[in-house]
Amino acid sequence: MDDIARRAGVCKATVSRTLNDPDRVSESTRARVMKVVEEIGYTPNRLAASLRQGRSYNIAVLLPDISNPYISPIVRSVERVAQLRGYSVILKDTQDDPELERSFTAMVNTRQVDGIITNSQRIPFDISADRPVADQIPPIVNASEFCDLDGIHKVGVDNVAIGRDATEHLLQLGHTRIATITGPSSILSSKQREQGFLAALNEAGVAFDERLKFEGDYSSESGCDGVQKLMQLKNRPTAIFCFGDLVAMGAMHALRELGYRIPDDISIISVDGIALSQYCAPPLTTVAQPLTLIGEQCATTLIDLIEGRKPEKLINILPHQLLTRASTAPIPGFT
Repeated sequence: MDDIARRAGVCKATVSRTLNDPDRVSESTRARVMKVVEEIGYTPNRLAASLRQGRSYNIAVLLPDISNPYISPIVRSVERVAQLRGYSVILKDTQDDPELERSFTAMVNTRQVDGIITNSQRIPFDISADRPVADQIPPIVNASEFCDLDGIHKVGVDNVAIGRDATEHLLQLGHTRIATITGPSSILSSKQREQGFLAALNEAGVAFDERLKFEGDYSSESGCDGVQKLMQLKNRPTAIFCFGDLVAMGAMHALRELGYRIPDDISIISVDGIALSQYCAPPLTTVAQPLTLIGEQCATTLIDLIEGRKPEKLINILPHQLLTRASTAPIPGFT
């Protein structure tokens, strides 16, 4: 570090701040120091730093299903932000098991990680009602599926608005007999999307037939099962609102197997905007979540908490976008 300071024309303390707390250094000074760092191939000793500062410079991301393509762009952006700020990321596949979630949080108590990003509506810590939540837990950010605790930093989307926007798109195409393949009734995102769906129907004066609802589990298999049941109805739907892209992919597969044409016979719309959705046959109309931005905001918020900075917001609701593709079309004769 003495060599870097001498070559960069700064003091040793500035080199230390550049490597450990870059926000406290001007952009021009940071660039000058990092240029010398790269030239001489210096690598900071993170183990020594962690012993001095009581940090591991690791963050954990708890994932309910690591195979879900919804997760990958979020994790990629978390890792990019973490790397830029000098942290490593440890991924933990909890398989949506509360006991596994709780076991991984022990890593915080043993200082293997400095904070946690969780994609579950459960917070894996015992919370007492007689003290502020923030005083009882380590730095933690709740992503996508929100818990019902106040005082937890959260990053996600407005699922009520998403449900409303998807439904209004179908109504504008003349569809009034709209089926839903939801997520589990215990999951907040599913309940909120259904709330938005029903609100849009009510505002349009369209009554909802409860027989058109199939409760799934956000999997492609539940999309297939939902179609098998819904298309047996005497008065079949003209459109299906799937509450996730994987659900929609299963539904589209089942419809093709049954001989239905999409969107000529039935329209399909979903939520998430995963990369695979544009390669469906036909390409899937979906309400896209800003997955990369969710990951960036989660990582930034968590590291700010770890480093003692107060994030600007307790709850960050990020924008969604309707991507209109070929899986939705007007019902025949609608103008």
